[in-house]
Amino acid sequence: MLRKFIRNIIYAILLTFVVIAAIGALGIQTASLVAIIGAAGLAIGLALQGSLANFAAGVLMIIFRPYKIGDLVQVAGTEGFVEEVDIFTTTLRLPDKTKIIIPNGQIMNDQITNYTESEDRRLDLIVGIGYEDDIDKAREVLLAAVKESEYVLAEPAPGISVAELGDSSVNVAVRPWVKSAKYAPASHEVTERVKKALDKAGISIPFPQRDVHVYDNKG
Repeated sequence: MLRKFIRNIIYAILLTFVVIAAIGALGIQTASLVAIIGAAGLAIGLALQGSLANFAAGVLMIIFRPYKIGDLVQVAGTEGFVEEVDIFTTTLRLPDKTKIIIPNGQIMNDQITNYTESEDRRLDLIVGIGYEDDIDKAREVLLAAVKESEYVLAEPAPGISVAELGDSSVNVAVRPWVKSAKYAPASHEVTERVKKALDKAGISIPFPQRDVHVYDNKG
């Protein structure tokens, strides 16, 4: 990331010097030309304040390195893999291969979430069981289900706990740990295992519903 960033800056600087040197080699006075370029640069700089802000943000990202190429991040409301960091923009590649280009200034002015900074990542699943079901039995079934997954790590140990008493279900938090690089397939596989395990154990997964009472008032 740093190599490409510096290469682009050096290219722009060298191109300017080469053009000025070539003009000087033709016998044209470059002193006045440099003054004109300086004045034009000032005017262009004022007109392109947003672009200069993106450039400054790019420099800050190179210095502080909130992410690197290949990281899964959420920036400016978009989640994707960092594919390229240029002078003015950052390119993300979404899981469906969509390419998103975001101005660096917009990224630095917003929250940056890096999902792959740590090697491990916790899955957070909320599973609802019926009020008539045995919580201890449900905890055993859920713990056994997640431990059978090839993605779930033994350490840190998975956590199973009651999160809240909902309107129509007892909501249980299922929190196993997986490798950050395998988070997406792990989430799908563990969710499927949990559903099948609860079905096999005869534990219900309630859905929101209402009881409607109709009274026949003939008076």
